Amino acid sequence: MLGKADVDYDRMLMQLDSTTGAYDDVGQQSKGHKGATLNYRKIQQLEFDPLFLRYMQQPIFEDICRRTYGDGPVACYRAMFMNKPAGQGTELPWHQDRWSHLDRDPQITLWLALDPATADNGGVRIIPGNHHVLFNPEHPAGFLRDEQTRMLDERNAQWLLLEPGECVLLHNWLLHASGVNRSTISRRAFSVCYMDAHTRTRNGEATDFPVIFGHHALDPATLATASAG
Repeated sequence: MLGKADVDYDRMLMQLDSTTGAYDDVGQQSKGHKGATLNYRKIQQLEFDPLFLRYMQQPIFEDICRRTYGDGPVACYRAMFMNKPAGQGTELPWHQDRWSHLDRDPQITLWLALDPATADNGGVRIIPGNHHVLFNPEHPAGFLRDEQTRMLDERNAQWLLLEPGECVLLHNWLLHASGVNRSTISRRAFSVCYMDAHTRTRNGEATDFPVIFGHHALDPATLATASAG
């Protein structure tokens, strides 16, 4: 966030947090550093950071992907750092992590707590058991319509209460949301969405998401060498 990491910032999507807590007021998503500040909301393309890539390529995560996608190559739809600054943070409305421009939906998201995830600091809320149906398939990013949100029964909603270093496996269709950070410390997390590397667009065009497992997978050592050069 301070611009001092040994990475290629031009490859990374970075987004500043809102100052109001409203999702519509978050900064523009674009590649490149936006200035030294701890008030970033999102840093994406972390698969190009050797440290994060080594974590993403752990054997247990490959086993999860193989059970879901089979023996073919597995790619990364996105690998991102999410931040809710102390006393701030953006409220994220109820949604499913799916994208209508793809010919098949990713099914695996791993969410790692870097700080304690609590209700007070804007942790993630889920409604267990509702990942079997698409609620608003017309939306390009899976967000519910306003009337769906108003009618949503939140009595079964639960907070993902995690300690630093704990990781949870989520189905991409699981409805989830998050709130603002009402605590005095930041709430940081890392998440990665794994996808079938054979995924194409609904128009039949090939995609170029980076391969994490399989032939031509990203190599942390190569990334580290390129960064050092």
